[in-house]
Amino acid sequence: MLIAAVTTLLLIIVNCSDQALSTREKRAAKSREAAARQARETAQARERWKVAKNVAKKGGSALQAQLSQTFSRRTSGFKAEQPKVSDVGKSQTEAALLPPMPSGTASASSEKAKKKEPSTLTKMMHALEDDPDGQEGFKLEIGDKNIKKQMPKGKQLHSHTQIFKYAYGQIEKEKAMQQDQKNLTFSGIISMATDTDVKTRPVIEVAFKDLTLTLKGKKKHLMRGVTGKIMPGRVSAVMGPSGAGKTTFLSALAGKATGCTMTGSILINGKNESIHSYKKIIGFVPQDDIVHGNLTVEENLRFSARCRLSADMPKADKVLVIERVIEALGLQTVRDSVVGTVEKRGISGGQRKRVNVGLEMVMEPSLLILDEPTSGLDSSSSLLLIRALRREALEGVNICMVVHQPSYALFKMFDDFILLAKGGLTVYHGSAKKVEEYFAGLGITVPERVTPPDHYIDILEGIVKTNSNVTHEQLPIRWMLHNGYPVPPDMLHYADSIGATSSGLNSSAAESTEQSFAGDLWADVVSNVELHRDHIERNYLNSKDLSNRRTPGVSRQYRYFVGRICKQRLREARLQAVDYLILLLAGACLGTLAKVDDETFGSLGYTYTVIAVSLLCKIAALRSFTQDKLHYWRESESGISSLAYFLSKDTIDHFNTIVKPLVYLSMFYFFNSPRSTFADNYVVLLCLVYCVTGIAYIFAIYFAPGPAQLWSVLLPVVLTLVASQEQDSILVRHLGYLCYPKWAMEAFVIANAERYSGVWLITRCNSLRENGYDLGHWGLCLQLLILTGILSRFAAFFLLVTFQKK
Repeated sequence: MLIAAVTTLLLIIVNCSDQALSTREKRAAKSREAAARQARETAQARERWKVAKNVAKKGGSALQAQLSQTFSRRTSGFKAEQPKVSDVGKSQTEAALLPPMPSGTASASSEKAKKKEPSTLTKMMHALEDDPDGQEGFKLEIGDKNIKKQMPKGKQLHSHTQIFKYAYGQIEKEKAMQQDQKNLTFSGIISMATDTDVKTRPVIEVAFKDLTLTLKGKKKHLMRGVTGKIMPGRVSAVMGPSGAGKTTFLSALAGKATGCTMTGSILINGKNESIHSYKKIIGFVPQDDIVHGNLTVEENLRFSARCRLSADMPKADKVLVIERVIEALGLQTVRDSVVGTVEKRGISGGQRKRVNVGLEMVMEPSLLILDEPTSGLDSSSSLLLIRALRREALEGVNICMVVHQPSYALFKMFDDFILLAKGGLTVYHGSAKKVEEYFAGLGITVPERVTPPDHYIDILEGIVKTNSNVTHEQLPIRWMLHNGYPVPPDMLHYADSIGATSSGLNSSAAESTEQSFAGDLWADVVSNVELHRDHIERNYLNSKDLSNRRTPGVSRQYRYFVGRICKQRLREARLQAVDYLILLLAGACLGTLAKVDDETFGSLGYTYTVIAVSLLCKIAALRSFTQDKLHYWRESESGISSLAYFLSKDTIDHFNTIVKPLVYLSMFYFFNSPRSTFADNYVVLLCLVYCVTGIAYIFAIYFAPGPAQLWSVLLPVVLTLVASQEQDSILVRHLGYLCYPKWAMEAFVIANAERYSGVWLITRCNSLRENGYDLGHWGLCLQLLILTGILSRFAAFFLLVTFQKK
């Protein structure tokens, strides 16, 4: 019965886990599509009402002119009885919108209309006339209001349908507003002047002066004398040839530069403050697309928004932020598609790149730094991405990005342009519109059909020669002299117009700084030690929070992590089923090969059990942390709790800790038939799996995947051999006490030996004495296994926080 139950469980997990998620996603998609359709219908009805209102106004003005000409000589009494023009226009509009009435009932209804109150449509028209750009909409088909003012907002929104209606209603309103502004209509101009719905975020201005980064131990300059600022509400592009220090520049601004000595100053909003104090409102998009491949596009964005947006923000507003980002990045068609991994095909590379950017956009940053966000994208996708970023800049976001080979249309969308030469020297830093004017003053003109940045980069690489007397080595010096910046002493010879070469200076400098092999080796060792020390110090850096954003605490993030990991494990159910199948086969094979010997109480079979279960459970536990190290490093850098991440992983692994001993014993206990009870064997095996899972965490976090697997295979074999050796040597005896396999085997043997009685007491006592076991140590062995598992988890969490590479 147990075997049948386990087999049924495996079949259900394999066949129904992914299907359950798909069904849930389809239900959510239907609700979302219905809300979007209703929002579009409301927006279209509003546009039709505006058109009808304009027609009514034109008709009213024409009628007024006609009446003034015809009845200009009438008495004032007759003029007093003249109906109002607006009422005439409204009646005409109402007559146009209402269905026609039968002729037979027209007279009777006209008499009743004098006594009745105004119709629902009339009330709606009056309300829209008073507030044409209000929040309420209407359905023309039913003639009733779809009132958003009476609709619950913020925290009062509970159902998914209400939340999606609110989100899509806001998005349709923003689209209409953007269209009015684009068409420069009167209402568009008024909305541009009086719009209060455009949110503004906390402002972050980054100014840097004489910023210089030198690699420790090698005295190599990565950046030299970079001065300038990036301002909120503007999109800055950083370009330059390979080796110009573009990524290093962004890392220095984001406070991520390690292993180098930084001189100069970086001011945040004019104050000498650490950039880490604002990390909750700073987004950094890495060059690699670090996205969870076994989650959908929407699930990736939703998790980032939940953990990084303000904890006080209502759920409906968070959904609005997510929907706005999906709409802006053009991800509507793939929102429910799995991102995919190397093994499993998912969305395209360009869509994956946009999801990578969207992970930072959904947290509504004030400073957004992007490292090559357009690499690998076609021109249309790049334009779509830059338009989305420009919309972020309208809300006061400071955006700075590294760009390679932009098209001319893309280049014109940038506000500021930063051009770096090799060695991290500034060639230009200013408005993108004035860059051609600046270089034209140096005698450098851009040929036709060539984008300006490509031409300048070719000059800096030495591929294209300039038509003027300025060489590519002198361009950084020209910028320094143009702005009055100090020139480094070793670069003064470039300022001479004679064009002297620097070969003699460089050779003499190389000769003067040449060291012996031992000196170079010692310098490299010191540099590596300082690099690791910088990483550790930075991991434990605790800066004062100045972002004024209270993100969710550890408990709420723990809930979010548990939900995300559950979805990931359900999509990897086949892999889990393979683990269980291997355990079943191992239990059947070992139970058949190692029959219970009454003289040894089945110690041989238990020795095989300890080795097999330790090895298989460790290999499986490695996947908990090895597969998403990069994702954790990115999330922890943004301020997401490491404790919530670790506890959620361990919590989900408790399912395997409980089920895997059951799966193994369902075969091993049946074929081996020990005298101990199934419950005793299950408790010992449960403690063993808990212990080895904690040890596997240490290997997964500290080592690379290859060495981690090697250690997981070797350690249980070596420790089991040490624990099962003869206890003649004192050293071997004490080493055995430190090995967890000894405690597991002793617990198994004691549980089996307690079932022997009568004439077997002498044999039992002799066997236990030879192995150094004691009948009273069964509980102690279990406690030691659990204690080892707990200590291993503490050590793993310490390594997770200490040796993470942000």
